[in-house]
This record gives sequence, C-alpha cells and structure tokens, in this order.
Amino acid sequence: MTSTLTYQAKPAELEQRWFLVDARGQTLGRLAANIARVLRGKHRPEFTQHINTGEHVIVINARDIVVTGRKRTLKKYDRYSGYPSGRRVRTFDEAMAVDATFPIMHAVRGMLQHNTLGAEQLTHLRVYAGSEHKHEAQRPQPITFGELGEIIVARNS
Repeated sequence: MTSTLTYQAKPAELEQRWFLVDARGQTLGRLAANIARVLRGKHRPEFTQHINTGEHVIVINARDIVVTGRKRTLKKYDRYSGYPSGRRVRTFDEAMAVDATFPIMHAVRGMLQHNTLGAEQLTHLRVYAGSEHKHEAQRPQPITFGELGEIIVARNS
C-alpha cells in the first residue's frame, strides 16, 4: 500500500546554505524576484509554505544595480510619519545617494509574505553597496540566475 501523506519539511531537517549574488549590471526587479524566491525556499524540492525553508543570501555591489527606462528619476519611494504634512518622497537616485542598499531591500521586502514568516526570511538577506562583505566564514557559494530564473551555482575549481 502506498502512502498518500504529503511531505512536510521540519526545521531541524533543513540545511541552511549561504549564497553570494553579484548585483553589478543586474536589473532591480528581476534580481529582487529571484532573491525572494531563494529566501522563501521555493527552489527546493522540500519547500513547505508555513516553514522557513529558504537560504541565506548575500548581495554585493548593490550600488551598481540597473533600472530600465526613466525609473532613475521617475520612481518614487514614499514614507509617511502619520502626522499632517508628514509625507516624504525620494526618487530612486536620491535613495541610492542616501543608502545604496535600500532599493534592493525595499523590492525584496515587497515580494515576500507580509507576516512574521516573511520578516524572518528577510533577516536572511544581507546587502552590501560594495564588493566587500563580512561573511567569508560561512563560505557562500556564488550563484547567478538564468533566463527563466533557475539558480546556477558556480563551481569552485
């Protein structure tokens, strides 16, 4: 007799891997969508919706991210303090001048679940403006994303 039970991943069974993504020359939206998929763990065969099955992702060279069209000047990031006249608006260029990691964090946050699980998954994302990062001890594997979003792990020779 075959079992008809659906497999449910258990947090203790999951191995957490670390991946390194170079954002130089990548388009913001495509990169954020692929990173969100890895953070959620949807690339894994043991993906379970209510458990954090994702990986850790380190993004370097965030200041060299690319946006298409006229988004550098027309894309707006709004904040609102809750007080009258408390709305603050920044363009993409202004946001990059203040903090080059903000656009990637903002885009990925919007693509994750808006609950405690999504907040936990977002803590597994580290974004750095330059090429230096402090996670060498975790031995992150460099990855790239293919045309259809598949993960291509660079093999160390």
